[in-house]
Amino acid sequence: MRKILAVGFVLSAAMMLAQGPPPAGVGFARGAFGGRGLGMMGGGSSYVTGVPFSAVQVVQSQEALMDGNTITRKYQTSIARDGQGRVRTEETVPGRPGSNTATHTVVTILDYVAQTRYVLDSATMTAYQSPLRTPPANRASALRQGGMVPRVARSGGENAPNIARTTLAPQVVNGVLASGTQHVETIPAGQIGNDKPIQITRQTWVSNELQVPVQIRSSDPRFGVTSMELTNIVQAEPNGSLFVVPAGYTVKQGRGGPGFGGGGQRPTR
Repeated sequence: MRKILAVGFVLSAAMMLAQGPPPAGVGFARGAFGGRGLGMMGGGSSYVTGVPFSAVQVVQSQEALMDGNTITRKYQTSIARDGQGRVRTEETVPGRPGSNTATHTVVTILDYVAQTRYVLDSATMTAYQSPLRTPPANRASALRQGGMVPRVARSGGENAPNIARTTLAPQVVNGVLASGTQHVETIPAGQIGNDKPIQITRQTWVSNELQVPVQIRSSDPRFGVTSMELTNIVQAEPNGSLFVVPAGYTVKQGRGGPGFGGGGQRPTR
């Protein structure tokens, strides 16, 4: 029988989504699966067993400048989840300008069976090990914190008069059946110095079977358009070797290394 348990996991905000203050009513997490995306692992997340899959998460942002220029950013993260609920993400991290850090691969493994998180830094052949954190009390809270629905910053929460939430008819999105919601927040004229109302829209589609977001699109006139697509979805058991620390890696206690968030090793809490 499929089990759904909540687990906790905290990562920093996505670099590509930090070009200014976050939208007033819409919060983006670091990643749907720990990468530079939107959704599942940015905060508390759902621990789902019995539904293995692999996919590629693509996150893209477009920001229109006043001079007619457009800034586009795109990030990809490879995702795998096995039947035990263990999750692996893999992304390529570019070297930092002015440093000796070369482009390299960072892998994150969430082993919910052993209640252990690993960050594998290929630049130093180091695996940083830390415990997984306590989850939210219920799945609805987990989905909200994980970014599957907007985090509403204003008083009154999702029932505030300036928030409109719509349940969309289920449809096939990126090859899987998904349930959709749309949140529209209107910032009244004068609230933040704006002479006209500002409307922020976010549409989220969550796979009914996989129980992860497969598409999230947000539009905010202040910051542009951001989207997440879970693509190349394969519903099959991944190779078990993906979820263990490879031979030759040195295991250290800590939550990350220079290649994952910078700043060197951090102590385990």
